[in-house]
Order: sequence, then C-alpha cells, then structure tokens
Amino acid sequence: MKLPSGFQTVEALELFLSFPVRRVVDALRALDGDVMILGVGGKMGPTLAMLARRAIEQGGLDKRVIGVSRFSNAAARARLQQAGVETIACDLMDDEALSALPDAPNIVYMAGMKFGATGQEPRTWAMNAFLPGRVMQRFRQSRIVLFSSGNVYPLTPVVAGGCTEQTSPAPVGEYAQSVLGRERIFEYFAAQSGAPGLIFRLNYAVEMRYGVLLDVAQRVWAGTPIDLSMGHVNVIWQGDANAYALCALALAESPPRVLNITGPETISIRHLAIQFGALLGREPALVGVEQPNALLSNAGAAFKLLGYPRVPLAQIVEWVAAWVKAGGPTLDKPTKFQVRDGRF
Repeated sequence: MKLPSGFQTVEALELFLSFPVRRVVDALRALDGDVMILGVGGKMGPTLAMLARRAIEQGGLDKRVIGVSRFSNAAARARLQQAGVETIACDLMDDEALSALPDAPNIVYMAGMKFGATGQEPRTWAMNAFLPGRVMQRFRQSRIVLFSSGNVYPLTPVVAGGCTEQTSPAPVGEYAQSVLGRERIFEYFAAQSGAPGLIFRLNYAVEMRYGVLLDVAQRVWAGTPIDLSMGHVNVIWQGDANAYALCALALAESPPRVLNITGPETISIRHLAIQFGALLGREPALVGVEQPNALLSNAGAAFKLLGYPRVPLAQIVEWVAAWVKAGGPTLDKPTKFQVRDGRF
C-alpha cells in the first residue's frame, strides 16, 4: 500500500492504522476460532480491533472479534461496533463479570495501568500483577498475547544497540516492577495449563494523537523546554505494532515466548527536536545533557519473524509535524518518556 501524504481527519488516520496487510490476514487464517481483545478501550486497542476485523473480512474468514473494556468512552464503543467489532462492557477486576465473558481461543491481553501509578501503587500492582493471574485462570486453555513493556529492562548504554530478549530484566520503579510481575504471573499460570503464550514487550508505539514524537513536536511548537537527560528512545508506528500483535498470536508457544517490539532506530531526542523545529518553523528549547544510557530495546528478533516495519521514521515525523501545525486532536496523554527514575 502506498503511504499517504498526510491525514486530514481522525477517521482517515484510523483507517490507515487498521489497514490489513497480507501477513495479518495470513496469521489470522492460521488460527482456529475467534479473537478477543481484553482492555480494548486504551490507546492502541480500538485500531487493533479494527485491524483484526478488517483482516478477517479481507480474508473471507469466519471469525468474530470481541472487544472487552469498561468503555467509559461511549463514543469509542460505538466506533468499534460500527466497524463490526462486538463489544462487551466489563470491569475485569470483577470476578463475576470476568467469569461471564465468553470463551475465546485467541486473546490479546492489553489491560494494565501506567500513568498515575505513582501514588496509586496498590492499584497498579493489582491491575498489572494480580489481574493477569485471574485472567489466566479464566482462560486457561486460550492462546494469549500478553502486552508488556520495554520498561522491564534496565537503562542500557546508548551505543549498545538496545536490550535483547536475552537481557535480564532489571525494572526501575514500581510501575516497571509491576509489569515484570505481570509477566511472571503469566508465565506461572501458562506453565500450569500448558497453553501457548507470547510476552509482547512494546517500546513506544506512536501515531498522530499520542506518543514520544507528538510529545516532542508539541513542545517545539509551544516553545516548552525539552529535557535531554533521557536523550535517546525507540518508537514504532502504531499500525505496525498492531499488525505485529495479531501476527504474534500465531507465534505463541509453551512456555511463553518473549518478543521485543519497537522500531529499528536509536533516536536522538536532540536531533528529533531539531527536525521538528525545521518542519514547524520554531527553535526548540533544549535543556539538560544526554546521559550515556537510556531505556532502549532491540527488536531484531521480531523483524526476522514478522518482517520489517512498513512505515519509516522520517515519514512519521513529517505526519506528526503536519498534524501539530494543523491543530489536530490528541489523546492528551503525555508519555513521560523523559522519566529516568521509573515514577510515572
């Protein structure tokens, strides 16, 4: 598919984010049964569900896509239903509601808590480490892709190319510790049931309304200082991350496989700000000094298994700059990528 020059509306953006590339259609064809997405109401969930639905339709497959969330945003639920996604309003922390969910052989588990974790540590641990065990007990025979985070890794030297799946976790802060708890609980119950699983360690999905690139672009546009202490990051286009998540269902195994998901570049925040400055006609206000280490992941294994991301970084930068300049809507959820002490 030819990449668009830009996006004028949210609808156009979501259509592109949910475009069904061939590898997604093939992956879903290889699976038996329906796909359920737990925590579908978050930043990525809606377009991931739409992608699954469109891929099933394109492949002529007989499968349902079921999206589960509390759905505090009624408009998001209506948008999913309009796209052909079946929706169920459910608080997964409610045992009775969890038990009442329909069986599904294929599950993408996206529920979790990050922002606001500081000050709500008990709830963070309950959501991120206790709940996965309850879900695994309910769906003990299902194939599950568990969303996790590159935050479980230590800060690593910028010149080292990022942590691989063989890097020992060393999470900084309670949020990251609770995410590692999520993984360990998942692995424990997966070992008990023998069900196939995959731990999807994602490092910064981005699109026009959310992500590190938007954070930097907005600060350049507003003249707000940009802290360089976390001087390097990895990002991946959300549409590519969506595709990888659905393809990962076919890679699930017992014991669960771990797979890093991010883009191929180690991105300098300084150079990124300068790029946005040129595109937006503003001089970035840079403060602080880059530290020699950062939170970085290496997704080479995913590229070998699932192919290279199709949307290049340079194109995303141009899209984000145009979106910010036009005053496009955002989710108003800063990533806090600059945090080095793990306090989100």
